[in-house]
Amino acid sequence: MVSARVLLAAVAVTSLAACSEGLDKFNPFADEKYKPEKVVDTPPDQLYNDGLARAANGNFVGAAKKFDEVIKIHPHSPYAKQALLMSAYANYEGGAYDDAIGSAKRYVTLYPSDKDAAYAQYLLAMSHYSMAPDVSRDQEQAEKAGQALNDLVTRYPNSEYVKDSKWKIQVIRDQLAGKEMEVGRYYLNRRNYGAAINRFRVVISRYQTTRHVEEALERLVEAYMAMGIVNEAQTAAAVLGHNFPDSQWYQDAHALLTKGGLTPREDKGSWISQAFGKAISLN
Repeated sequence: MVSARVLLAAVAVTSLAACSEGLDKFNPFADEKYKPEKVVDTPPDQLYNDGLARAANGNFVGAAKKFDEVIKIHPHSPYAKQALLMSAYANYEGGAYDDAIGSAKRYVTLYPSDKDAAYAQYLLAMSHYSMAPDVSRDQEQAEKAGQALNDLVTRYPNSEYVKDSKWKIQVIRDQLAGKEMEVGRYYLNRRNYGAAINRFRVVISRYQTTRHVEEALERLVEAYMAMGIVNEAQTAAAVLGHNFPDSQWYQDAHALLTKGGLTPREDKGSWISQAFGKAISLN
C-alpha cells in the first residue's frame, strides 16, 4: 500500500515537472531564475553621520530622512535617541514644522529629564511659533506656541532658552490680544455692543501687559456709553486714566464722557476695577 502511494506520488511529481517544462516554453522569463535579494541594513552610525553631513550642507529634508531611518531601522541603537532630536531639528530647519513637532514631542515624552529635553521643547514651541499667522487669521498655532513656551519656562527654568521664550510669550500675548481687538472693533462698528464688550473684556482680563489694553479700555467706554451703561463707562475711563494718564486713548475716553456730561469715576464693584485691582477716583 505504502509502495503504491510512493509510486503514485513519484508519477505525480514527474507529471508536474513535465507540465512545468511545457509551460516554460511560453514564459518569456523562463531563462531567468529567481534569486532572493539579500537586504543589508546600513549601520546606524553611518546613517546618523550621513544625516549630519546632509544637515551641514543645508539639505535638511535629506538629513531628516536619514535620522528617521536610524529610528525606524535601529530603534534600540545608541544613535536612536540623538537621531530623534536631530530629526526634530532638521525638520524644523527644513520648514517641515508638523514633522518637527511630532519628533520633538516624542523626545520630550520619552526623555523629559534629559539634558537636551529643553532644546526639544524649544523646537516644539518654535515650530508652532513659525506657523502662527497674522492677527487676520485663526490663532490656534499662536496659542499652541504660547502653551509650549510656557511649559518650557515652567519645566526647565534654568534653561538657556528661557529668556528668549519669555520674550516670545509676550509677543504671542500681544498678537492674541490684537486678534481680540480686531474682532471687537468689528462688532463695535456694527453696533453689536454686547459681543464687542466680550472681546475687549478678554483683553482686559488676560492681556493687561500688552499694548492693546489702552485701546480696549477706551473701546469699552464707547460701547458702554452707546448702551447707556454709564457706570461701567466711567469706570473704564477712570482705570484708563489712572494707568495711562498721558495716553491719547484716555484723552478720547475723557472727551466722550465730557460730551455726555460725565466724568471718569471708578466703581470698585465693577469687573473692570477688579481686573486691574486698583481703586481710583478721577474728576
